[in-house]
Amino acid sequence: MNDGALLEKLDLELHRIPAEPAVQQSAEAHLRSWLTDDQFGAYHPQLLWLIEQGRWDLLLDSFYRVLPFGTGGRRGAVGIGPNRFNPWTLASSIQGHVLYLRRHAKGDLSVVVAYDVRQFNDLRGTYNPDLPNPLIGMRSRDFAEVAAGTYAANGVRVHMLPADSSHYVATPELSFAIRHLGASAGLNISASHNHPDDNGGKFYNGDGGQEVPPYDQEMADCVEGIDRIETLEYADAIAAGLISWLPDDVHEAYVSTNVAQSLAAEARGAKIIFTPLHGTGGMTVGEVLRAAGFEVETVADQATPDGAFPNVPFRTPNPEVPESMGAGMRMAAQRAGDVVLACDPDADRIGVCARGADGQFQSLTGNEIAAILAHFKLERLAETGRAPERPLVVKTDVTTNLVTRIAERHGAAVIGDLLVGFKYIGDILFRLDTDGRFRDVEGKSSDFIIGVEESHGILVTPDVRDKDAAGAGILLAELAALQRARGATLVDYLDGIYREFGYFANRLASMVMTGPEGVSNIRKIQQTLRATPPTRIAGCAVTRVTDHWNEQEFGPFLSETDRSSRDVLVFHLDKGSRLTLRPSGTEPKNKTYIEVVTDPLGAGADDAALASQKRQANETARDLADDFTRQMLTVVDIHLPDYALRISDLVPLDKRIEFAERFIPAIEDKARSAEGATLVAWIDEQLASYGKDARGLVTDAVEMYLQSQEATDDSPDRRKSIAAIRSAFA
Repeated sequence: MNDGALLEKLDLELHRIPAEPAVQQSAEAHLRSWLTDDQFGAYHPQLLWLIEQGRWDLLLDSFYRVLPFGTGGRRGAVGIGPNRFNPWTLASSIQGHVLYLRRHAKGDLSVVVAYDVRQFNDLRGTYNPDLPNPLIGMRSRDFAEVAAGTYAANGVRVHMLPADSSHYVATPELSFAIRHLGASAGLNISASHNHPDDNGGKFYNGDGGQEVPPYDQEMADCVEGIDRIETLEYADAIAAGLISWLPDDVHEAYVSTNVAQSLAAEARGAKIIFTPLHGTGGMTVGEVLRAAGFEVETVADQATPDGAFPNVPFRTPNPEVPESMGAGMRMAAQRAGDVVLACDPDADRIGVCARGADGQFQSLTGNEIAAILAHFKLERLAETGRAPERPLVVKTDVTTNLVTRIAERHGAAVIGDLLVGFKYIGDILFRLDTDGRFRDVEGKSSDFIIGVEESHGILVTPDVRDKDAAGAGILLAELAALQRARGATLVDYLDGIYREFGYFANRLASMVMTGPEGVSNIRKIQQTLRATPPTRIAGCAVTRVTDHWNEQEFGPFLSETDRSSRDVLVFHLDKGSRLTLRPSGTEPKNKTYIEVVTDPLGAGADDAALASQKRQANETARDLADDFTRQMLTVVDIHLPDYALRISDLVPLDKRIEFAERFIPAIEDKARSAEGATLVAWIDEQLASYGKDARGLVTDAVEMYLQSQEATDDSPDRRKSIAAIRSAFA
């Protein structure tokens, strides 16, 4: 096919896809550019193959826009096209960042560049493995070298690790290093806990935090306005003397700073099971715990840095997903461990598992970890006379209000209504350093006790300006040791908090919606529920609605980034319960945060009474989540059966629809003629596109469906097929 015929075919096929005309036209223009511009020549074999295969939906999604410069950077699937993360989208980000730094930073410009363990292997099977693809095998380190070459070409000095280093600089250590070295800014190549085929670039300012509105908008504008990129080969940048190796004393100072957060130096009796989930955390959390004197055993199968995350369920190295810590819990049970600690690949999120009343290990949510650490630190500082005169606790609005109750009981000031994103907590510390106040709260950064976010983000020292699993880890280990000496566990400590302050049932329901249609659906849901909010959710009356777009209540928008961050709706229910809806700032999903609040039972309440209170509140939270999800999807004319709501939040909406409409009828038919290993193999083939460990993502949904069928048909043949399906998912 000649070039003219090829371009004519693009025009025809892209305009056949159901999408807004502007989306179709933008995709066509970008695709034409990538097919005709020599700088993208290495990608042409794959692009031509995708065209030959008729992968028009993929091409539309890859080319209809430039990957958005979101909350502090760009993150997304590694791939070909402007709406993917690749050397071009990264280098254009760096070029824009340089322009921004020239406007704001003082003196000679320098940046610290860090990277995680990722490597692109096309595990999703998007491209043809038999054709050349320059992205295959690209590590975060390789992207970091692209970034370093772009900075150096613009005269910006780069501090980074040498290529032969076996060390990694995790996100919180990057924040610390920027401040320690007095650098102008920083960059981390990481996609945090995303799928292994994702990557990103996250930018930091000279304070070690991320820019907030309106400065993040100005930086995004600088990036989006770039029409020329200056680059140097990495070796040439080294030869030019513009790349310096990070000195060892930075890491040593970072470890020492976290060890110094100790609140109970005598409490070292806990046995810690730790997993970095194949990420960088062994060099932060692991080192800090050992330097502090704890006995730490690492989960061997997850200890080696490996960007494919091969031994993590679903390849999802996220402590928010309890299954990711399953190996740690099994090891703790076998080795008589007291607590399991985990962190995501860039070691900023902390995960915790502890023994419950039944002796089995259970994972704690980010809200529970936040409540435990806020209570422990405030309590311990008061007991030892080390509390500052004006203690300050900071949290985001979607984080449990249990933290607010705890802080106020201890006499601490609370800034508790921040927008989602730890950058806003870091900005509080910057404001205290520079202005001595934030709104009506006066103080210094040394008054800071703790900053918490429900997504397992904890910060316990102002010397770092982003969430840090290491600082949280040392306090959790100390509390576990103190509890062990009392013959108790972290779960017992948490239950004591619930008895005193009331049980808060917190639940997160996410809905991944991919592609241009997903973006449109997320936008339509927000618009519709803003204009016509629900009056009842799961039978509970909505007493009022808080809309963060209300400029009379929350002030004028500072920028488009501010508008985006404030796209938050809060539906208030009785007794302080609430649902909060917002689109994610880093992933193609919207998130619903549910909080059900109960009254305190008192310290004398027995275990049965507390368990009953928890059960009722958790059921209410689940019902609220389910009903709100149904109402939300109705806005975009999507109706899922109840069992499809039990599919893991990791599974995109289009897969959930496919599961209900195709997979369930198909497995019903297959189970009449197959069972055992044959049925399992068939299921795995059908669910292959869901990713690693796909059966585990839908097991709860299958069980709910089977239970509904048992209630309507109890014939022998039906019982046999149900048993075969249930066995296949066991």
